[in-house]
Amino acid sequence: MDFRTTCEETKTGICLLQDGNQEPFKVRLHLAKDILMIQEQDVICVSGEPFYSGERTVTIRRQTVGGFGLSIKGGAEHNIPVVVSKISKEQRAELSGLLFIGDAILQINGINVRKCRHEEVVQVLRNAGEEVTLTVSFLKRAPAFLKLPLNEDCACVPSDQSSGTSSPLCDSGLHLNYHPNNTDTLSCSSWPTSPGLRWEKRWCDLRLIPLLHSRFSQYLPGSDLCRQNAFQVIAVDGVCSGIIQCLSAEDCVDWLQAIATNISNLTKHNIKKINRNFPVNQQIVYMGWTEEREQDSIQDRMYTPKFLALRGSSLYKFIAPPVTTWDWTRAEKTFSVYEIMCKILKHLLHLLIHLLTLYASGSQRVMPLDSSKFKDSDLLDRRKHCFGVQSESGEDLYFSVELECDLTLWEKAFQTATFLEVERIQCKTYACVLESHLMGLTIDFGMGFVCFDAATKAVLWRYKFSQLKGSSDDGKSKIKFLFQNPDTKQIEAKELEFSNLFAVLHCIHSFFAAKVACLDPLYLGSQATTSASASSTSAAPGKVVKYTT
Repeated sequence: MDFRTTCEETKTGICLLQDGNQEPFKVRLHLAKDILMIQEQDVICVSGEPFYSGERTVTIRRQTVGGFGLSIKGGAEHNIPVVVSKISKEQRAELSGLLFIGDAILQINGINVRKCRHEEVVQVLRNAGEEVTLTVSFLKRAPAFLKLPLNEDCACVPSDQSSGTSSPLCDSGLHLNYHPNNTDTLSCSSWPTSPGLRWEKRWCDLRLIPLLHSRFSQYLPGSDLCRQNAFQVIAVDGVCSGIIQCLSAEDCVDWLQAIATNISNLTKHNIKKINRNFPVNQQIVYMGWTEEREQDSIQDRMYTPKFLALRGSSLYKFIAPPVTTWDWTRAEKTFSVYEIMCKILKHLLHLLIHLLTLYASGSQRVMPLDSSKFKDSDLLDRRKHCFGVQSESGEDLYFSVELECDLTLWEKAFQTATFLEVERIQCKTYACVLESHLMGLTIDFGMGFVCFDAATKAVLWRYKFSQLKGSSDDGKSKIKFLFQNPDTKQIEAKELEFSNLFAVLHCIHSFFAAKVACLDPLYLGSQATTSASASSTSAAPGKVVKYTT
């Protein structure tokens, strides 16, 4: 069902990635219609067939102004090698074309400096003489706290002054000159080159996440603790993106919305393909990931990913998306869609905003509020977008989705699935007991309520849906119906006992909801295509009980 915009999102941007226990490092995200690419920077040789090289040797000479033309950060005190943090324009390092921001300095004139502290490397460079040979290797996962530029277009102004101090988290460059009287002014033409080799810094694929049936989460696994401006994407095969940290809350929302849109579009396309193999009364209306709150959860694992699907007459709950026809027979649980109740759970503030909106629009549906009947929230914890499902046995299930649009998508899909199924079956009969006699109650979409003797099929009473003025139940087996007699206008109470109380209550609710939907032209308009298709090719409705008077 096309509840979300069909526009595909293409998006590219810089984020931080935390992979395991490593420090966050900069990556580029590229979102295509069916895949999320996570890319890291690397330096590759592009002469001929591109290839990667672990180490490069670069020889540069000191200039009078600007020295070697580079600045460095890092050191062993931060458990990383010293790295090139800036390269001055038109200076030796920049002109060589072999040195890049992010290069880790491994050796200086043959001296191993991999595990040297920042100040020690500074001293080695200052005392290196007029010419220095560096062995470098690009540090692909440079920690974000170094704040390295992503490219060489940075303003690093050369100077002939030196400083006596340096810091591993600040650019040490101005104090690398040692010979202030040096008058060497080698021209660019005399610069040493490496014939046949040309190097470039490029974005290279680190991880590819297929979006079909993938899921994403802002929460710490299994908990209600939301990460700040961060999320992870998990592919259907379990491959995880790592923790993607955005630069701002707005940026995070943009990424989540874009990823959600593309996942939704892929899901809708996949549903269309699958539905070709199913009859009309078994069509899929919804498929998507949620997280179910465990009723007897341990403290550190409250939520578990579940894949929900609305197909034909049933709600399916899977631990993984169904791929084959056989998979549909192996659902963790299956529920009759018209015998369950779905409730969107909201915070009281959201409810008040909704009521105020209705009031401002002049809606006649605004009812007086009794504040004593409201608690602060229907939500059980800090997760914001949740819904509850009560099964036909009375079991309460609690689900969470990531975005408000996901909640809206689910709500509309559930309403559609219920409407289509009620419209298809037209009636449902339940066994019941009246004064120790076995009876039957039929809920009929056209006629309303019909109670009949199970043995003789003789009708005891019938009422239209509009005549039901109220009802109550004992939460166990009994339902008391309050109907209005059309002639006398008096209220007539009818009490029946059921072995499946919740299934009956939910079925009545589903039929009422379908009747109300038939009176809503906007809803009918949105269902026109689906309803027409279903009614024109659907199987014959279930057998209708014949009544005698």
